[in-house]
Amino acid sequence: QVLLVESGGGLVEDAASLKLSCAASGLNPFSTPAMGWFRQAPGQERQFVAGIRQSGSGRSYADSAKGRFTIVTDNTLDTVYLYLYMTDLNAEDTATYYCAAATRLFARPTRLEDEHEYDYWGQGTLVTVSS
Repeated sequence: QVLLVESGGGLVEDAASLKLSCAASGLNPFSTPAMGWFRQAPGQERQFVAGIRQSGSGRSYADSAKGRFTIVTDNTLDTVYLYLYMTDLNAEDTATYYCAAATRLFARPTRLEDEHEYDYWGQGTLVTVSS
């Protein structure tokens, strides 16, 4: 059974930093092509934040995250850990942040920005930035 559990959300002040964590159990790290972070603000659609290929072949960031957020992955034999280091937070970053895992293999690289590429999702962790 695959289970993704996020943690690290909370209430922070404008310009603060925050680290989000995701523990993805039940995955084979060597057959999980990509992991990603998405977020959804109230009344808005879920949007891509950052993604990373497990092969180390690349990372991708939304324009709003470039220069402020860093995605990092690590793993043990049966758990994938995903982190999102966020700096210089502002009110527009307020959202529920979701960790996602892409386990399907295609004859092409996983499209990190496309939420349909991901087949497992966590329950989300809320980040609130007060201005």
